[in-house]
Amino acid sequence: MIKVTILCVGKVKEKFFRDAIAEYQKRLTRYCKPIVTEVADEKTPEDASENQVKQIKDKEGERLLSHIKDDDYVIAMALDGAMLSSEELSRKMETEMLHGASSVVFLIGGSLGLSDAALKRANAKVCFGKVTYPHQLMRVILSEQIYRAFKIMKKEPYHK
Repeated sequence: MIKVTILCVGKVKEKFFRDAIAEYQKRLTRYCKPIVTEVADEKTPEDASENQVKQIKDKEGERLLSHIKDDDYVIAMALDGAMLSSEELSRKMETEMLHGASSVVFLIGGSLGLSDAALKRANAKVCFGKVTYPHQLMRVILSEQIYRAFKIMKKEPYHK
């Protein structure tokens, strides 16, 4: 069974977000081994300099990269990523699974985004729109889209 990991920076504090993520993770167990891995985020000063922002992203990026194996297929959530429909995301995941990927890792950065190193490690970059989502909400949205992708792959009905 393929392993699908959401690897992200920071913790989800709000119970309603945690409950929604848990619900999709439970639903996903029919299709894959779903995992959510959180790494610590860094405190960002309000008036952080460009250099401080880079250092923070680099520290968080190192933490993310420490959880990625060489053979993981990594999809970074990034504003400059490809805007895919649900069907296109499903096909992308299915294609990688057919080509032997046994583990797909989705990266979600912290409030400042992903480090250059994390983006460079990614096999693909995906964007769910040009608006900015709080990273806690992004986990809910991504969990739902992964679930939807499996429903599409299996040609099972799902609400539109």
